[in-house]
Order: sequence, then structure tokens, then C-alpha cells
Amino acid sequence: MVIPASSLEFLHIPVTLPAGVDPSATPVRVAVVAHRNNPSDTEWHDADWAGSDARILIGPGTGITLTAGDYKVWINLDPPGSENVVRKAGILSVT
Repeated sequence: MVIPASSLEFLHIPVTLPAGVDPSATPVRVAVVAHRNNPSDTEWHDADWAGSDARILIGPGTGITLTAGDYKVWINLDPPGSENVVRKAGILSVT
């Protein structure tokens, strides 16, 4: 995905949850980082659900204001049970 730095919009991340897992009972967080390392605790932001997509508002005035560059998008899901899933979800390019 490519967006301008001035854009204020929801970043949608498609998620396939295991059968029977209710998204509303599954906390989700997103990190958008410019480095290659795993996100630190302070880089995670609470997100919400829009159907089967996790989403978070990004852009000016939000907790995720981005300048021009390429960013790694990470997602963290905590479904009921013992799993806590962390995955790199893709690349976001900001112009």
C-alpha cells in the first residue's frame, strides 16, 4: 500500500482467525515501524475490528504519524487460549 504522509485514514489488515474464534473477544494491536527489528512494547498500538480486518487510524494527529519512507506493519492477536500471535503483515510506503 502507498499513501501520502498527509493522509489521515484507517490502515486495514486482513486477518484469518481460526474457526469459532470471535474477533470481538480477540484483542488486536498493530505496530508500524521503519526498522527491521521486532517492535518494542512502546511501538504497539491498540487496534479494532472492521469485519475480518484489523484496523487502526494512522496519519497526522494520531499515535502513528508517518514521514516519507517504507514501514513494516506488524499485527499482534491474542485469541482465547494459550496463543499470542505476532506476525509481520506487510509493507506500507509513505510518500
